[in-house]
Amino acid sequence: MFAPRITAGGSITLTSGTAAEQPGFGALPVSICGAMNALTKALAVELAPIRVNAVAPGVVRTPLWAAMSDADRQAMYDQAAQQLPLGRIGEVADIARGYLYCMEQEFGTGIVLTVDGGTVLV
Repeated sequence: MFAPRITAGGSITLTSGTAAEQPGFGALPVSICGAMNALTKALAVELAPIRVNAVAPGVVRTPLWAAMSDADRQAMYDQAAQQLPLGRIGEVADIARGYLYCMEQEFGTGIVLTVDGGTVLV
């Protein structure tokens, strides 16, 4: 098991997604993200005092979308941005700050930090 290798004060930060909160994405993404959220909480209890948290990003400009044509990808980004309260999609740096927060703060465990520009609100 990996837990004994984590140094004192260390933590584990997992990746989930906003699909857990949006059933319109379909059963597979919803169930995977929901399972990650549940795993985060279960591990936080089982591995305490090691902190276990997760970050749940929304739409982010990353190579994940590289298989799409440039035009289709930009159209998807534009459409998503128009629907978000913040009016833009995420950048890698936005999400990275969420991971840093989960790793650096010392009192939160079992947290799923949503970093999505308001995706789950609309």
